[in-house]
Amino acid sequence: MPRINLLPWREAERKRIRQEFGVGAVAALIFAALVYFAIKWQMQSAIDEQMARNQFLTQQISELDKQIAEILDLEEQKKRLQARITVIEQLELSRPEIVHVFDQIVRTTPDGIYLTSVKQTDRKIELKGVAQSSTRVASYMRNIDSSEWLKDPALQILETKSTNDSGAQFTLNATQENPQLAAAPDGAGNAGGAP
Repeated sequence: MPRINLLPWREAERKRIRQEFGVGAVAALIFAALVYFAIKWQMQSAIDEQMARNQFLTQQISELDKQIAEILDLEEQKKRLQARITVIEQLELSRPEIVHVFDQIVRTTPDGIYLTSVKQTDRKIELKGVAQSSTRVASYMRNIDSSEWLKDPALQILETKSTNDSGAQFTLNATQENPQLAAAPDGAGNAGGAP
């Protein structure tokens, strides 16, 4: 029986296995490096995409902040314009007011009274005059109270001089009213001073 020496074959087999292992290890390292770089590239692209989104959102937020500032400025301008419109409407309603007030002063003054001074401060009117008697002053106060344009008469001074027959001197305060402003919609009321 012939003898076969298997040692060179085993050595060749070991060498082939070592080469296959080396190639496999290198292939595994290359594959691991490829997986690492692929994952790193994917993560970097996700980070870049998120950074782009964040930058876009930052730009949009800054644009919205500008728009909000413009809206607030427009709201402020709107309020100022509405205040001006209200003042203009009040002035339009109160334009003939002084004529009515003087007309009411004349209409409410009874016989036996004459006025020496009429002074207006804001909506308060101070009336000074001379009356034949204190009952005429009381009648004058009732007439003022029933007037549409004058209200709240208040007697400040009533001096009767017994030495001569000149009558009683009086000082009377009244408040100027405007029934048009009181009846105006949107609550304009009696705001503002006299025209």
